[in-house]
Amino acid sequence: MEPSRPKKGRNWYSAMGVLFIVSGAIVIIRDLIIWTPEFVADFIFDSEVNSAKISLGMFGFGGFLLVKGMRKKVVQ
Repeated sequence: MEPSRPKKGRNWYSAMGVLFIVSGAIVIIRDLIIWTPEFVADFIFDSEVNSAKISLGMFGFGGFLLVKGMRKKVVQ
């Protein structure tokens, strides 16, 4: 009997990518509930480092991890 191969996308990178994206979404939703969308847009486009910009970076890094996790490994 041939051992079953792990399904594509079920690895450490994919799990951490989803975790980063969900954490970033929680921060953005929290900011939208506390403040209005205009204030959140001001936070994103001002020159200071704040939670809105960090959460955008979390989206980017989480997307990178998801892409890396979904790549098919070449096994020879």
